[in-house]
Amino acid sequence: MITATRRSVAPALGVLALLALIAHACTTESDSDGAGGSTPTTSEPAGGPQEGPPQATDSGGVFEDSVLFGQSAAFSGPAQELGKNMRLGIEAAFAEANQNGGVHGRRLDLVSLDDAYEPEAAVTNTQQLIDSAGVFALIGEVGTPTSRSAAPVAAAAQVPFIAPFTGAEFLRNDEWRNIVNLRSSYYQETEEIVSLLTDRGVDRIAVMFQDDSFGRAGYRGVLQALDRREMNPVAIGLYPRNTTAVRTALLDLQQGHPEAVVMVGAYQPVASLIRWARHLGEDWIFVTISFVGSNALAEELGTGGDGVFVTQVVPFPTDDSLPVVASYLDALGAHDPRETPGFVSLEGYLAGRLAIVGLERCGRDLTRACFLDEILHGEPVDIDGFQLAFGTNDNQGSDAVFLTVLENGRYLPTDSM
Repeated sequence: MITATRRSVAPALGVLALLALIAHACTTESDSDGAGGSTPTTSEPAGGPQEGPPQATDSGGVFEDSVLFGQSAAFSGPAQELGKNMRLGIEAAFAEANQNGGVHGRRLDLVSLDDAYEPEAAVTNTQQLIDSAGVFALIGEVGTPTSRSAAPVAAAAQVPFIAPFTGAEFLRNDEWRNIVNLRSSYYQETEEIVSLLTDRGVDRIAVMFQDDSFGRAGYRGVLQALDRREMNPVAIGLYPRNTTAVRTALLDLQQGHPEAVVMVGAYQPVASLIRWARHLGEDWIFVTISFVGSNALAEELGTGGDGVFVTQVVPFPTDDSLPVVASYLDALGAHDPRETPGFVSLEGYLAGRLAIVGLERCGRDLTRACFLDEILHGEPVDIDGFQLAFGTNDNQGSDAVFLTVLENGRYLPTDSM
């Protein structure tokens, strides 16, 4: 799916190159993530973390009157609401800037391609966006397995990889020179979850996760948080990506008689597990992390979602007492007043605003190297009160984690369970 482009986007990969990239994607998808797993290295043919500053020698995607960004994300399949809402937020931020004359006289355009949350498609899309569309930067990739496959392709081309919608630890490796993370990590979210549960006196904690690099990233975060408290999960359930096949996971969880279940998955399988467990009379505390897609989860669960907790990495999206949220609501209303505010589109809006900061700081002489240097090594970023601080060996801007709970189909902010 293409939303806007300056040029036609046509497949340009040779057969051998495509096969090599897909093989790389499949290999990295099966790798472990985080401190205990493998991390891309400079010896990998498809690219990885680089030594030294970025060496971009061109300003691809920069035109006299516009700058072109690219996005590969899920616009079909079980994770499609995440991709659609990330795109919505980015487009709202870009439209807001364009209404005010763009950035240094250049309009901001976005071309989006559907990868259906599959790593192989993410590789193909990323190569198309870089080689055929000639984008300046990539923004708003959705998911850990897709980012794991796409990020090395972007690194090899020295193209900025901005605000992926994932908290996976491998993207926070301090050797990357082209990745700009906006949000807190999954390790930070899961630490907050385990801390809140144990503060409540819950010590029988189980984990259900998606059987891929995303699920394992969150699962490892839970294990580390439990290990710090000399605890282990009482049960583990897992399900295949892009399915709602959670019955086996539910049976495995029941064997451990948990008090609480931490879920690391997309909204459809998470909702399915909650519905089945409650249908069977289980009164577990359900907690999941931000990637779930909060609005989509609430819609899936309907009135059956009361008491489900979700950690968030952006402020409450209707709290217009916060200047950044007021700006987001104004921009969203102007761009598409039919859309409902949500955590994911707010994160997309923040991603777009972060990209705009880099463009503003570089002026008319815009290059990828300048863009990355101004964000990662420049002054802290203040987006209407939402603070982002990068620095040496730190490509993550925010450490914020917020807790919300579903009640009557709506999210409410809370500070305890």
